[in-house]
Amino acid sequence: MDWESIDTYAKKWVKEAGQMIRASFDKTLNIQTKSDPNDLVTNIDQEIEQFFISKIREIFPNHRILGEEGFGDELTSSKGIVWLIDPIDGTMNFIHQQRNFAISLGIYEGGVGKIGLVYDVVHDELYHAISGKGAYMNDKQLLPLKEVGVKESIIALNATWVLENERIDHQLLIPLVKEARGTRSYGSAALEIIFVATGRVDAYISLRLSPWDFAAGAVILEELGGIVTNLRGEKLDYLSKDSLLVAKPGLHEIILKEYLKEGKW
Repeated sequence: MDWESIDTYAKKWVKEAGQMIRASFDKTLNIQTKSDPNDLVTNIDQEIEQFFISKIREIFPNHRILGEEGFGDELTSSKGIVWLIDPIDGTMNFIHQQRNFAISLGIYEGGVGKIGLVYDVVHDELYHAISGKGAYMNDKQLLPLKEVGVKESIIALNATWVLENERIDHQLLIPLVKEARGTRSYGSAALEIIFVATGRVDAYISLRLSPWDFAAGAVILEELGGIVTNLRGEKLDYLSKDSLLVAKPGLHEIILKEYLKEGKW
């Protein structure tokens, strides 16, 4: 498989999509809700996904597509080459802030990540990796991740999970939050994974994400020695929703064994 050629096309389309998103900033958005009042989608999300699908169908008609907005294929297996697309990861940030969102594009073969692209549109920062060939931000190669302890770590975590909620016992993660140097929440899973990859934070925890949220970032992070699992320490299958723990080496094991072992994730 000529992954270099596929990567070249993917980068070109991601940059074109970024230009389309930037051009939308001064236009009125058509905003709708999905599963709940805070699960937002805009006409731009939908247009960008359809843009990617039209390009992929034209050049790679045998490839399959899993997209957040539902314009791709209905997948029941990970066979073959699959593009996992989140046209705007962090739609609420896109609507309210016009920053802190990204295009996330992962390309997998047989359930194994081959290419990851996360494009921070506003800052024109394209994070990218081909499996086995290093990870980059634009043309700058990213350095392998170094181990860090909990006391020296910054954990990316939504405050919801340490307040009373319907999904988990909120007491479970409080000891980790207390022990860590600090916590952050950015509202974009793709960027939060990238922030682990670049060392801006040391770990990221989420209770429920879809494959297109983490597929691209996982390829980049693993290329740098980071660890990607669910909160039970299991590998992700990239076809279904799951919890997520991404962290620097060493720290991942500590969080899993010392802070998450009691949870029913």
